[in-house]
Amino acid sequence: MQIGRLQQHAESFQHGADGYDRHRPGYPEESVRWLRGAPSTPQDVLDLGAGTGKLSAAMLAHGDRVTAVDPSADMLRVAAERMPELTTIVGSGEHIPLPDASVDLVTVAQAWHWMDEELVTREVVRVLRPGGRLGLIWNSRDAGVPWVAALSTAMHAELNATAFVPTLGAGMTVVGRHVERWTQCTDRAGILNLATTRSYYLVAGEAERAAMLARIEAVLDAHPETRAETILLPYVTEGWLAVPWTGEFA
Repeated sequence: MQIGRLQQHAESFQHGADGYDRHRPGYPEESVRWLRGAPSTPQDVLDLGAGTGKLSAAMLAHGDRVTAVDPSADMLRVAAERMPELTTIVGSGEHIPLPDASVDLVTVAQAWHWMDEELVTREVVRVLRPGGRLGLIWNSRDAGVPWVAALSTAMHAELNATAFVPTLGAGMTVVGRHVERWTQCTDRAGILNLATTRSYYLVAGEAERAAMLARIEAVLDAHPETRAETILLPYVTEGWLAVPWTGEFA
């Protein structure tokens, strides 16, 4: 994707937070536990690119102290309404509005690809305490299932990074990866509404939006799994852990 188009798609999330929060899935508990790590005591967590706080909520449920940072005030409004105990700050990964060495864990859910990898990596290293970690997590529809592959094509799969592999900037290295397969119970309306939260829908004109929804309707009509009242939408959740580079892994 060209840089101009990438920026356009990233900026599409400045509004529409209520729909995003209603229709996007959260993250499975096993993946959250792996990402969070072993500590049984509360941690200071920065959820970067937090959106409406899908991952923030899971960290709060473990007793952590969570600060959610996102460029969209609208997204953070929804997060704060749902979670009064959450600290929310408008900001970006390239200029994290926190002091040096102030958090134990930085999480980025579904947002790393919107950021400048070199700048955000440098900022993550700056705000992490000694022994701190960066955790990345990503939900993808399981395109190994034929009807899901057809759905992704109808949704413009070339803009949906279902095979995302994170690239870090200088100063950090990946030390672990976790994969979990799960299904979300939804229905026809849920899948159509999900499509309206994707960046490629948000930046499209009215004619293309209508054409996209028509393509999705055709997929849902064509498969027995999606003609049922309850649809099981399979996902693959991938997580990565990274730590500041010290040379000890060379």
